[in-house]
Amino acid sequence: MEGSSTYFALQKKRSFSFRLRRSRPGDGGSTHSRNSNNNSSTCTNNNRCNSPLTATSTSMKLEVPNSAASVSRRSSIYKKPDKDDSGLIHIVRDIDLPLMTFNDQYNVEKVLAEGCFAKIMLALHRPTQTQVVLKAVHAELTTTQEFQREFHFNYELSHHRNILSAYNVAFQTKDYYVFAMEHAPYGDLASNVGPNGLHENACKLITEQLSSALGFMHSKNLVHRDLKLENVLVFTPDFSRVKLCDFGATTRKGLLVHKVKHTWTSFVPPEVLEIVKNERFHCLPSSDSWQFGILMFHILTGSPPWNAADWVKDTQYAGFMKYEQRKTTKIPDNFRKFSTRLMRCFRKYLSYDPEDRCKVTEVAKYMKDRWVECRITASKSATLISPNPDQDSCIYLNQKDCRHSADENKTRLRRMMSSYGLESALDQNAIRKRVLEWLATCDANFDTEIESLAVVDVTN
Repeated sequence: MEGSSTYFALQKKRSFSFRLRRSRPGDGGSTHSRNSNNNSSTCTNNNRCNSPLTATSTSMKLEVPNSAASVSRRSSIYKKPDKDDSGLIHIVRDIDLPLMTFNDQYNVEKVLAEGCFAKIMLALHRPTQTQVVLKAVHAELTTTQEFQREFHFNYELSHHRNILSAYNVAFQTKDYYVFAMEHAPYGDLASNVGPNGLHENACKLITEQLSSALGFMHSKNLVHRDLKLENVLVFTPDFSRVKLCDFGATTRKGLLVHKVKHTWTSFVPPEVLEIVKNERFHCLPSSDSWQFGILMFHILTGSPPWNAADWVKDTQYAGFMKYEQRKTTKIPDNFRKFSTRLMRCFRKYLSYDPEDRCKVTEVAKYMKDRWVECRITASKSATLISPNPDQDSCIYLNQKDCRHSADENKTRLRRMMSSYGLESALDQNAIRKRVLEWLATCDANFDTEIESLAVVDVTN
């Protein structure tokens, strides 16, 4: 009985209240964003900045902590426990969502993205003149519990520097469930990765930050389950600051789940792809490891390594699996530009057996290694080399013997053309003279009934 009383007292103390406390002078707490590295902040402990308000109060503020400010990483609404909170983070609280419209407090500036389940809007909160991003989830396509779970996990995890900060603002409209997030000025990775991928150094910066974010989630026994380019947001043009977002599919480790709807097939692990419709399976961090490996490849090359992890339908996947399981020593063509160390890394992340896959944080072992290198091809006419070790691009240069043979061929062709009275060299003066003669002929034969010709300057 004494243990039960203590538990209920703790829950009562941690009970979720969606109303925000008022700002008090000298108070260093934070009420909506626990990310102490928020670049968009301009406030201090004693001079706090304004943020979006909830619909239930027009005089209460949400503060964005400055990176230089010494503030609590957790909201006062969620009291920081003395011990590990990896169990309490799984308790999704019921939130009383106030009913309102966007125009009540926001000016929607533009729609940043729109998908099957939600749309992302850039908006200005009029009372505080704060620019935020509103994620509006279609009410017809989700339940209140699913929305609350996504908002809860995003809010609880947002004090990690590489996880998108969710503000303590949520409400519902006639058609949507909505919550507020910070704005990423450079969009997502899908809009930043070109058809040829990014430089190796940029890829290392991105993967290092994502591995930290995913490792943090896994330490809380949570699995993201939907890692892709669209769910990584960019905050600096050099990719030194990226953040993981979209926790709609986030689930506690070990729970029975269904497949994630409307995701890229190329990112789905083989054990999940083989699941039949409506069949459930246990959610494990190894699925994040697989998607992390696919994401690394996609960033480096500009495209995923295969369309689907299917032995029969996808030959590229079958070729890599033969290499991964050491049934052949032939490196798949789309992996040839990678170094031996990176291929070892891919083997660990893209292992067919989920139990053999390494943790997402293991990529730190390969950060000092070179990831992209050029290999000598089997061609007899060219050698594949890298002229600059700092560049990932490779160029073909002819071998010396090939250059000699090419010169001999040119000499033979010139001799043959000369024997038939053909010119082998271009005389620019002769060409200019012929053009002028042709123009003079055209001028002599000019017909006034035909539209006049424009004067052409060929003196140069």
